[in-house]
Amino acid sequence: MKKTLLWIFVPSLLIQSIQMDVPATISTDNSNEINAPKEVMEILNHSCYDCHSNSIVYPWYSHIAPLSWYIENHVADGRVVVNFSIWKSYDKKKRLKVIENLPDSLHIRMPLPDYLWTHPEAKLSPNDKKILTKWAEKLVTSL
Repeated sequence: MKKTLLWIFVPSLLIQSIQMDVPATISTDNSNEINAPKEVMEILNHSCYDCHSNSIVYPWYSHIAPLSWYIENHVADGRVVVNFSIWKSYDKKKRLKVIENLPDSLHIRMPLPDYLWTHPEAKLSPNDKKILTKWAEKLVTSL
């Protein structure tokens, strides 16, 4: 029993030294952040910004490997898809692609189910999805 616990404890302790390279908060010029109506920004802030911005608030458990690796990987992937903190720096083609895909992303997979396990407040209501979809449709016509 002691050997089993030792074989579990020692590797668990050692993996804590392996850190990811995705910073929690990146200093950016706020003038590049997306401009949207207040109700849209509120939805984006509470449901999207933890993976799709430079202003991420990590929970305490995000510093414990291997959870930290998993979370950091999701944040890095989310920022590649869209980073609302640098929205204005994207070219028209990138913005259009993101906005055109937004309604499908909301209905199929966003926010991710595993994120919602620990952040149930981020779940999008049908009304939230409707607001974001209407906003995306307007934005596509203006781009």
